[in-house]
Amino acid sequence: MHHLQCILRAQRSLRWGRSASGSWLLLRTCRARSSLPGTACPSAEGQQEDGVQKHFSSRLATGPTFQHFLRSATVPQEELASPDVEDPPPYLTVDELLGRQRKVYLETYGCQMNVNDTEIAWSILQKSGYLRTSNLQEFMCSFWSSLVLCREKAEQTIWNRLHQLKVLKTKRPHSRVPLKIGILGCMAERLKEEILSREKMVDILAGPDAYRDLPRLLAVADSGQQACNVLLSLDETYADVMPVQTSPSATSAFVSIMRGCDNMCSYCIVPFTRGRERSRPVATILEEVRKLSGQGLKEVTLLGQNVNSFRDISEVQFNNAVSTNLSRGFSTNYKTKQGGLRFAHLLDQVSRIDPEMRIRFTSPHPKDFPDEVLQLIRERDNICKQIHLPAQSGSSRVLEAMRRGYSREAYVELIHHIREFIPGVSLSSDFIAGFCGETEEDHLQTVSLLQEVQYNMGFLFSYSMRQKTRAYHRLKDDVPEEVKLRRLEELITVFREEATKANKNSVGRTQLVLVEGLSKRSATDLCGRNDGNLKVIFPDVEMEDGTNSELRVRAQPGDYVLVKITSASSQTLKGHVLCRTTLKDASAYC
Repeated sequence: MHHLQCILRAQRSLRWGRSASGSWLLLRTCRARSSLPGTACPSAEGQQEDGVQKHFSSRLATGPTFQHFLRSATVPQEELASPDVEDPPPYLTVDELLGRQRKVYLETYGCQMNVNDTEIAWSILQKSGYLRTSNLQEFMCSFWSSLVLCREKAEQTIWNRLHQLKVLKTKRPHSRVPLKIGILGCMAERLKEEILSREKMVDILAGPDAYRDLPRLLAVADSGQQACNVLLSLDETYADVMPVQTSPSATSAFVSIMRGCDNMCSYCIVPFTRGRERSRPVATILEEVRKLSGQGLKEVTLLGQNVNSFRDISEVQFNNAVSTNLSRGFSTNYKTKQGGLRFAHLLDQVSRIDPEMRIRFTSPHPKDFPDEVLQLIRERDNICKQIHLPAQSGSSRVLEAMRRGYSREAYVELIHHIREFIPGVSLSSDFIAGFCGETEEDHLQTVSLLQEVQYNMGFLFSYSMRQKTRAYHRLKDDVPEEVKLRRLEELITVFREEATKANKNSVGRTQLVLVEGLSKRSATDLCGRNDGNLKVIFPDVEMEDGTNSELRVRAQPGDYVLVKITSASSQTLKGHVLCRTTLKDASAYC
């Protein structure tokens, strides 16, 4: 009973919005204190039963009345949503939740989802009164964001970075505010126990669904305790949070449309670190895209772990009985979902907002490409003719072990169907070398798939097993590391050869390029991306303005220019610039 009272007491105190996941910290402290002989649990031990009842009756008498709830029901929705009127938890004051102009330093590693997560986290911190700095010497708190699927590079980079910061933290003068170090995202959720105990350098952990809780976590860390919230949510999409662009000069932005994944591929940790699939309401996505268009951005990428399985069920009228249309020969690891506004509807609405704004989306699953999506890509000039189709392997046997829901034959048939539907489409893919049980024959089938498809872009990695995944529990990581690396090198070599061939088809053609800025390798060249998302390099020279032939201009970031391609490699196209143009007018030349 002694411990139970402590736990119940702590649970009752944790009633502040989404921050209830911080209970583990309070409960741990309570249990630690109560284990000492003669030590009382705070405000629970030493009270008689009648005293507890009197205390409860007193609180009840002074609490809210029925009329209070009636008044609350009439408060406008925007006022209810305001973070300024949200009550703090009982163990913190409103002032303790404010940043008070303290500085945070943010670094991002891993995939595009982490870039968007960083922008969401910064939006929340900025509204709480924090400032952002790019100077490592002046920050009060630093955050690292990382996603770890089947590869270790981003994760190891963060461990190395933490060791560098440990030196900075220990050398911090006592006269200054102590440094706080935090980790956000998938790595925080997956390795929470190890991170909190390893060298005791991390103060804050926030999982992908806990960014709203950052002000509270920072306040707890200020008291000298480690603060952690890694609980996953069934409904958190941050639909009401407008991400703050981390690069003021950016010409493009990511717009998160959904979070989590239900596919449960055997190698993937995402369902366990980012939770189940849930989609943002279409209206909030359209509002964000309109704002980005108003800010002058020329490209948005719709973002999600399984972006084309988008399904908005936020309104009752959306819940019709229409089933999901899968690509031919594909299946799911879950029961077919009914109803909701689907990805084709969203893509249609987004593409109508600004005809001069390019639309991309990533990362899709090959199973979710019904013809209505392909038709939109073909018909709309501002939807890029570029599709990412993660294959992961060219062996049907390995694909079955991965629980991908398709065979090699079904995948290749989809490739042919897409190319017939969208002539000249640019294709990219993901591949994993050395998955559990992969034989040399399986590997050669992946090599042959690369040769058969000739992808324009590719992302290739060697397999690294992750705890919690189905592979971890049911399969054996039996391919030696040196074999994995050798197979990976072979895949990379073949991919580069085939991508060079595919990209050389662009030589002699005129392509529309969105200018991003100066080339990293030459101050006399500009860099941008074409419709297929390939990097294009061209000289920074004066050119004709397509809307006014008498005007000579130099291209600026955010401009559309026509470039005639003169050479190609596996990753880059080069050419000479013809003129500045618009997306609408460029269709006559490309």
